[in-house]
Amino acid sequence: MNAPALANSNQETPGFPGISFGRSREGFPVALVGDNAFAMMSGRDGRHYLATGWRIARPLEKWTRSDFYGHSGELADEAAFRARVEENALHQQQRTALGRREISSRARTPWGTSQGTTVYADGVAFHSTASHGGFHLSPDRNAKVHPLLRAGAAWYEEDCHWAAVAHAFPELFTDSEMASAESTIRNWYPEAWEAIHGKVLLPGQSSTKDEREFQKRHVDDWIVVSAIRSDHEPGFTEVVATMGGDRSGKRGTRRYLVPSEEYGTSGCRFGFIIDEARHHLFEGPSSFAGWQGREAP
Repeated sequence: MNAPALANSNQETPGFPGISFGRSREGFPVALVGDNAFAMMSGRDGRHYLATGWRIARPLEKWTRSDFYGHSGELADEAAFRARVEENALHQQQRTALGRREISSRARTPWGTSQGTTVYADGVAFHSTASHGGFHLSPDRNAKVHPLLRAGAAWYEEDCHWAAVAHAFPELFTDSEMASAESTIRNWYPEAWEAIHGKVLLPGQSSTKDEREFQKRHVDDWIVVSAIRSDHEPGFTEVVATMGGDRSGKRGTRRYLVPSEEYGTSGCRFGFIIDEARHHLFEGPSSFAGWQGREAP
């Protein structure tokens, strides 16, 4: 069931100080949490997504689509929009209560010189650099990280490995961050997740484990590694496929023509598999810049 329509006037939500809901000048749902702005935008095929902005210096009812630049995933309805906003409000509230400290730093990191450091606790610091960032732990803190997740040098990059720090020290992270850490470990470090929880991940529960299974099943299939709409064969997509999806092409490289409608709606998570009975081996002029024609094996 959809949530009740949001009024144009701002509405403070009990239990979440600093959060307001309303409608924009164009009529779509919007919300403000501190300096963070949110909107429920319409997309293609009747879908909606969460858009984000920052420090919009006007009342909610004067906000427009051009004020938003971030895309944070799909939304089912206004109830989902409200839930995402309230989740962010709680995250900010908890983060403030944790008392993290910002300090200046020029420490050396695996990603370059630190341009700033957030101290989560003694021995737990997050460094930001011009290109990347991550956590650094003191030796005693690092010893408490699960062995299957522990980094020998005590550096944990921000994309995935940071989740090992959150798992080891949940008291230093918000509920939202802990949920993200659990998902990250499950998807990217399935062996560690299974050891921690004493459970076996089933198909569909870990992207990394699913991809490994896919590669095992299709090691002797031609899998697409690159694709482009054909300039020479209308209605077809020209693809480059390698045996087992090996991007080095050591086991062979071929070009095929695949109907564009089929290729665009295949929904293949880890690679489009060539059906040699239906997809035509292609040796004609290529739409790939710089392609050197090769004879099919």
